[in-house]
Amino acid sequence: MRDVMTDLLRWWRAGERVGVGTVVATWRSAPRPAGAAMLVGPAGEAVGSVSGGCVEGAVYESAQGVLQGERPALRRYGVSDDEAYAVGLTCGGILDVFVEEVSRETFPELGEVAEDVEAGRPVAVATVVDHPDPEHVGRRLVVRPEGSAVERQGSLGSSRADDAVADDARGLLASGRTETLTYGPDGERRGEGMRVFIASYAPKPRMLVFGAIDFAAAVAHVGSFLGYRVTVCDARPVFATKSRFPSADEVVVTWPHRYLADEVEAGRVDERTVICVLTHDPKFDVPLLEVALRLPAVAYIGAMGSRRTHHDRLERLRAAGLTEEELVRLSSPIGLDLGARTPEETAISIAAEVIALQWGGRGDRLAALEGPIHHHEHPPLSEPTASATTELIT
Repeated sequence: MRDVMTDLLRWWRAGERVGVGTVVATWRSAPRPAGAAMLVGPAGEAVGSVSGGCVEGAVYESAQGVLQGERPALRRYGVSDDEAYAVGLTCGGILDVFVEEVSRETFPELGEVAEDVEAGRPVAVATVVDHPDPEHVGRRLVVRPEGSAVERQGSLGSSRADDAVADDARGLLASGRTETLTYGPDGERRGEGMRVFIASYAPKPRMLVFGAIDFAAAVAHVGSFLGYRVTVCDARPVFATKSRFPSADEVVVTWPHRYLADEVEAGRVDERTVICVLTHDPKFDVPLLEVALRLPAVAYIGAMGSRRTHHDRLERLRAAGLTEEELVRLSSPIGLDLGARTPEETAISIAAEVIALQWGGRGDRLAALEGPIHHHEHPPLSEPTASATTELIT
């Protein structure tokens, strides 16, 4: 939804009605993730994508239907792998798309949600996409962290459902995850019948790059391109300058280990944080890694250096009291074996390792592998049952 927020908000503010199709669940090799959205504007304009071209025509027609008075609906699109190149999703995947009308009447909280997203304040939007009672479909609950000025807006139909979904939404928001969850019709934890799509708009995940060297500039550029909020930190003011790192969101001059410890204490380091140690200088990276490797959860810790540097670093860290269990979290030498030589190529190899660890990839050539090309960080949703209605797109 982030990709189409500007257009959606413009029409919403003008009092227009917009047809919106949002991917709420995927199976196998679906081309777009949950949260991808397509708009049909008041003059029939199409903005965004839910499948990279495979099912846009069908979603466009459904969106026009809701603008003409049809109820919001959850639709499934996909084909088997054997049929993939004949019809429908050429990737062989399956995706659920929720199609609804968005306007000031149906989503009065959108303006405030957009302000939160723009300001980097965490907010989640929970939408009922399936329910035994059609009147419940499309109901929405906006959820913010506890302690916010306004913690909840809207309702899914009952306080029980609101409480259950708000609790789960805050958990997803904390980890930056977007998912569809299943409850009983009134929010029962052990029930079925109500499916709720929870879109999390959390602040960008952070990439902390330590060491103001030429490789750091390339890593900062790639990190920003991947959607991270990038910080470059070095204790040497002559090197740690904004002009040398234009792609970084911030450049900090201080000792790296002190900066990381302060950020942890302030609650600004979480399980999505990527830490890249590029100094390969013991007086900087050993104290820093002592802090980093003892953190309870971060997404990635990598350190640059030759194998000799790596082995020396490990001995220094062992002498500092780190355990083998803590040391095994360190990716060093940093990056995947791509044969990289230049700073830019090295930055790509580092980014590739981060992506592979996030999604369970192995870094092999896809052309040499069999089976699905996409991996899942979390266990995939259960496969659609035979009774589920799947629309084959021709």
